[in-house]
Amino acid sequence: VSHVPDAQVMQDLDAAVAWATQDGGDTNRLAASGWCWGGRIVWLYAAHSAKLKAGAAWYGRVAGPTSEKQPKNPIDVVSELKAPVIGFYGGKDQGIPVGTVEQMCAAVEAAHKPAEINIYPDAQHGFNADYRPAYDPVSAKDAWAKMLAFFQEHKA
Repeated sequence: VSHVPDAQVMQDLDAAVAWATQDGGDTNRLAASGWCWGGRIVWLYAAHSAKLKAGAAWYGRVAGPTSEKQPKNPIDVVSELKAPVIGFYGGKDQGIPVGTVEQMCAAVEAAHKPAEINIYPDAQHGFNADYRPAYDPVSAKDAWAKMLAFFQEHKA
């Protein structure tokens, strides 16, 4: 999936929403949740789609190198967020430096956007994946409850 251009991913998600709408899905409560690569996509889709009611980004990269296929990072589109996002990050994540997550927190606050970013100091990347050695049941349970409450609060 990392070789698919972000623009195509946004089009594919829009197509999935259109299909769900036509097939009787309740897209008035549209939410998105993504892990790792998908966590980054949740941030981007929240800036792209006015139909999204809320998103949950689980340890998705927020800053870093860009490319032709991935021209922007979530931190670059904070001012364009159309939906609130809750983010979950591990303080010991070797692939997503806490400093970039803290920069995202500052960007969200400066843009006055409805987002909530949670950093679990002792958690690693993939802390919600119960099949991985990095699984952290305490952080995972807390984050899952926060996500459900966030979705309910935003009627997603």
